[in-house]
Amino acid sequence: MKIGELAKRSGLTASRIRFYEASGLIKSVERQANGYRDYGDDALWILEIISGAQAAGFSLEEIRSLLPFGPNIWQHEDLLASLQRKLAEIEVMQQRLARNKAQLLVAIDSVTNRPEGMDCADRTQWVLERLRAHGEQDAGPAR
Repeated sequence: MKIGELAKRSGLTASRIRFYEASGLIKSVERQANGYRDYGDDALWILEIISGAQAAGFSLEEIRSLLPFGPNIWQHEDLLASLQRKLAEIEVMQQRLARNKAQLLVAIDSVTNRPEGMDCADRTQWVLERLRAHGEQDAGPAR
């Protein structure tokens, strides 16, 4: 199929498809006598894998290890290991985001509910002390 049809069917732009081809992620491309690209049937599902993997947070280099080496030639152990690594990365990121969110909520609460009688410098110090206390609470006991 020509690149226009592949773009339409995949929902990607032709330039994005050419980029994936130049990056070596799409290999089933032949050139017609007139120089037009002719993509094999597997190009569509390869693009789906690439798009889905990017949406899941994989880099193009990581995606390279997810793709089969040829039609139906998957490296199952490598694929599973890559997926498990990405899941672990996401879990660490979720924990970090949860800590960041909690810290922001403390900051918002501290600024919103600060004591009225304090001058600006003292209020700033009061907010910072609450943030430090929350950070120490999150860190837990020293080991």
